[in-house]
Amino acid sequence: MNSEIQVLDNLCKMLYESVDNANRLQAERALAELATSPECLQRCTLLLQSGTVPYAQLVASNTLLKLLTSKTGVNLQQRLELCTYLLNYLGERSSSLPPFVVSSLCQLFARLTKLGWLDYDLETKTFPFREPVNSIARLAEESVDRGLLAVQLLALLVSDMNTMAGVDSISKQRKIALSFRDCHLLDIFKLSTSMLEKVIGASVDQTQLQLVNGLLQLSLNCLTFDFIGSLSDESGDDNVTVQVPTIWRIEFSAFTDGGVISMFFRLYNVLPMELSGKVLQNIVQLSSLRRTLFSSNERQAYLAEIVKGVKAVMERPDKLRQQESFHEFCRVVSRLKSNYQLCELMKVEEYAGMMALLADFTIHSLRAYEFSVNSTYYLLSFWQRMVSSVPYVKATDPHLLNLYCPKITSAFIESRLEYAKAVVRGEVPEDPLDDQVSIQQVMEQFAIICRCEYDKSAQLMITLFDHDFAIFERATNPPSADVNISVVRLTWLVTIIGAAVQGRAAFSNSDEHDVVDGDLVCRVLKLMELSDGRLSTGVPGNLKLEMAFLYTLEQFRKVYVSDQIQKLGRVYDQLEKNLGLQDESAVLVVYVRKIITNLKYWAREEKLIDQTLNLLNELSLGYTAARRLVRLPDIQLLLNNHTAQHFAFLSSDTDLVTMRSRTTFYASLMRLLCLDLSEDDPLFISFMQPLTDTVREICDVFAMNTPSVDQERVQRAVIGLCRDIRGVAISCHTKMVYAMLFDWLYPNVFSIMARSVELWTGCTDVVSPVLKLLCELCQNKQQRLQFEMSSCSAVLLFREVSKIICTYGERMLALPAVQPENAYRERYKNISSCFATLKMALSGSYVPFGVFRLYGDTCLQDALSMFVKMFMVIPESDFHSYAKIAQNFYSLLECIAQDNICFLSNVQPDVFTSILRYIQQGTVSLDAVVVTASCATLDMLLNYLYRRLTRATPIRTHVGAEPEGENCIRALEAQPSLLSEVLAVMLNAVIFDDVKCQWSMSRPLLGLILLQEEFFQQWKMDLINQQPAEKRVLFEESFAGLMDGIERNLNTRNKDVFTQNLTIFRRSIVEVIRGVATPTIQSVTSASDMMS
Repeated sequence: MNSEIQVLDNLCKMLYESVDNANRLQAERALAELATSPECLQRCTLLLQSGTVPYAQLVASNTLLKLLTSKTGVNLQQRLELCTYLLNYLGERSSSLPPFVVSSLCQLFARLTKLGWLDYDLETKTFPFREPVNSIARLAEESVDRGLLAVQLLALLVSDMNTMAGVDSISKQRKIALSFRDCHLLDIFKLSTSMLEKVIGASVDQTQLQLVNGLLQLSLNCLTFDFIGSLSDESGDDNVTVQVPTIWRIEFSAFTDGGVISMFFRLYNVLPMELSGKVLQNIVQLSSLRRTLFSSNERQAYLAEIVKGVKAVMERPDKLRQQESFHEFCRVVSRLKSNYQLCELMKVEEYAGMMALLADFTIHSLRAYEFSVNSTYYLLSFWQRMVSSVPYVKATDPHLLNLYCPKITSAFIESRLEYAKAVVRGEVPEDPLDDQVSIQQVMEQFAIICRCEYDKSAQLMITLFDHDFAIFERATNPPSADVNISVVRLTWLVTIIGAAVQGRAAFSNSDEHDVVDGDLVCRVLKLMELSDGRLSTGVPGNLKLEMAFLYTLEQFRKVYVSDQIQKLGRVYDQLEKNLGLQDESAVLVVYVRKIITNLKYWAREEKLIDQTLNLLNELSLGYTAARRLVRLPDIQLLLNNHTAQHFAFLSSDTDLVTMRSRTTFYASLMRLLCLDLSEDDPLFISFMQPLTDTVREICDVFAMNTPSVDQERVQRAVIGLCRDIRGVAISCHTKMVYAMLFDWLYPNVFSIMARSVELWTGCTDVVSPVLKLLCELCQNKQQRLQFEMSSCSAVLLFREVSKIICTYGERMLALPAVQPENAYRERYKNISSCFATLKMALSGSYVPFGVFRLYGDTCLQDALSMFVKMFMVIPESDFHSYAKIAQNFYSLLECIAQDNICFLSNVQPDVFTSILRYIQQGTVSLDAVVVTASCATLDMLLNYLYRRLTRATPIRTHVGAEPEGENCIRALEAQPSLLSEVLAVMLNAVIFDDVKCQWSMSRPLLGLILLQEEFFQQWKMDLINQQPAEKRVLFEESFAGLMDGIERNLNTRNKDVFTQNLTIFRRSIVEVIRGVATPTIQSVTSASDMMS
């Protein structure tokens, strides 16, 4: 025994302390075997009890955590014993263990408690895993040492209850979380606030500070709890509302009368700086309570407490010098406007004082380099929302924004220009212009703020722009330091002007403001003309300045290049006066020339090319603009000269990332070509000539079949060709144009696609564009694939689709396995594309599939068989991790069930079983597409099975249809609990979950009940018996109403009645159990027992 402990101790020490990678890897493998060992639980307990190094307890804890969610798992009695042992172990040894070990053991206790939360002891009629929670809460108020441990246990328990970790289904997680919320969460929060209240006015030593930190984390975990089971992503801060239950208002009045938030502001004042960030995190949540929690008067009083607290923080700003505190305070400020209205803020007595302090605070923050852009984003968000609300308040009300917003606008502009100077001089480590996403987010806010007193803001922009433009105009090559600074300043100013123009869309401003926009844009266009002129002489350009030009052009397009141009004519008066641009057509010439210039001189800059082509694409989408564009000589130049000789980014030597933009390029050109195409076949052939030449060259290379060919060059040619054709196909919206494209494609392009996936199956860079093109060709948007009755194109298309997918699938399945981290890119992504392609082909209603079997063509059968092989390749653990795969799979499965149900009846029993299990998971997915498709598929399968099991007439075989098979029946006989498990999952979801697709779920539910009637009756009785006595009669009545008027058939009318009954049933059940913790049906009598 001692030798075993010594070996484990040494392995633990080696894993965490060894500097030798080989030794660490050896230790990691040996300890990994511990987790899969049948004696894992005993050995880990032994390691906890007798391990001599701290890492031993850490390894034991982490291993037990893995064991709890492994397939072998731990039985109920063992979990109860382990839970008791852990609490005793922590009580005895926590003071002597390192903090990281205590934290890990507390996490293990939390996971044990969560996984056992719904376990119900029928003998004692108790929930054994819930009982320790109250004991721990009482322990928290004892000595500081015991209190610290208790608070840490509770904090990690609340946190773990709020995550999916360790739970295999969303439905079960919701039931656990909501039950915990109803039973304990409020009491835990009240405990944390009452203990924090005692801190105010008391002297606090270092040990007590640890307890206070733990209490702050505990209260924060309570306030960030997912109260309504939405499982939403809370990483963003937009429109975040804390959905506290109404019962909290009733049972804890201090929550809504401002007592709690006032206490936290007082804590901010008395606690040391290192805890101020955590205090402010709590205040952020308390500032975001849902509005309906309060009456109108209560909400106003609560807001007054927040404003008073925010003002007090700014009056004593010392602690805000810390980055975390500053960031959290900015979030508090942002929540002021996101959760309250401007008219409510204006009624607060301290409003004027707060606004003055907040304006100064914002100005100083903008000018402080050390504070992150992410933090000032929240400050600008507050001002942007305030300005946006001005039209909705009375004109006489003193909102004071016209006083402070011009100052903030000036501070923002001047601070960005000072930052530009600091970047050039190397005084700051990062250039914000490198992060275009963050810049555009901030500019969206600035766009609104600067429109308040716009004349003042615009005049400042003009003055600063003219100063730097003069320096740039006199620049020499190489540029001086002053010119370099001016270039960066001009980049900021061009971006800022673009944002200012963008703000026009949010306001019904006067014509004078359109004149101002015209003045600003004229300056940008002059600078752009000067910069482009220098490019043609060989002077290097500035990439960031070019991105700024595109940003401003895009904002101007959104606001002023539209069908409403006549109503916005004042801006064009300035353009004509200063640049001679008389109308929209003249402006479009500027746009097109800029696009051509960028394509010519910046071919190697992927981001710039992408933005440039996005601008061309947006212009081609507008009806008026597109009509005017196609008449421009420069656009005709593009339509007639889209070759690598004219535009280097179309070359096969371009990097693969830049090649992606070619799809956008050809989609835009084809969209413009289609405006005048009609039935002009020679015009189309002429346009496609460069691509025709590429097709011929690739076909010649494939025909040569010689090893001396440069494989990489051919691959690049295929990648470019597929991306180009996909762009063309995207814009072929009419039957006539698509027919021209298909005639051009067949057979050579399809041969190239098939040969490419055959030769380079493992090369995702080649296969992915091929499959994406194939998917686009199968889309029957706007009925473009409804060929003439004399045409066989639809049949030919599907045969090629089947051939390419089967070729890829056969060769892909024969390839060696890939590393898990590369599985999506190298396998799953392409499998998902195959699913999407088949879904488009099967649901397009343009292929007469019956003819294939009639004439002995196996292409449909081959494609469906390959679908089965592909989906069986993806491990179940990975399947729902990738939304696109899941969506494409379930949508395709629905199409197969709709028109090829007999195929599903013939698949192998293990495959049919897997399909049903995937459907079961899909019915409780968070993705509405997956839920809808899963339920529809299940409904069709159940209809088929019910018809098979209940019909008295012999099977009729239809000409051209696949014969019905017996494998689906064999699968159900081999797995008798299969359908009952699906029924239990769906019933649990309908009763306990927030079902967003109730109609979809109701359709297959009736079929499940009729096929599993005995199980349904037992499940119903188990649920009723676990309710309090006074609720049982109401449950019985609800269940009786569910089946009221239901006949023993699955016709549409019967399902409609059941759907209506289910709506009433769910509403009545929810009303009965509201506020009552209801155990899950893990069933005293399991599904398998009942079916055996």
